[in-house]
Amino acid sequence: METKENCENCKMRAKYDAKPNSFAGRFWRWHINWCPGWKKYMASLDENKRAKIKENYRLKN
Repeated sequence: METKENCENCKMRAKYDAKPNSFAGRFWRWHINWCPGWKKYMASLDENKRAKIKENYRLKN
């Protein structure tokens, strides 16, 4: 499944990865809870990669 979302290379995601407690990091983490692009991105991943991301970012769904 091809996706147009750039979530893999998102600058805000990189800021979260570098400093999760920064304002930009917290904003990105809040943003992915409702972002339709993030949902499409997650749906486009295989199950193993999706599970790794869920674990890394402590996602429930």
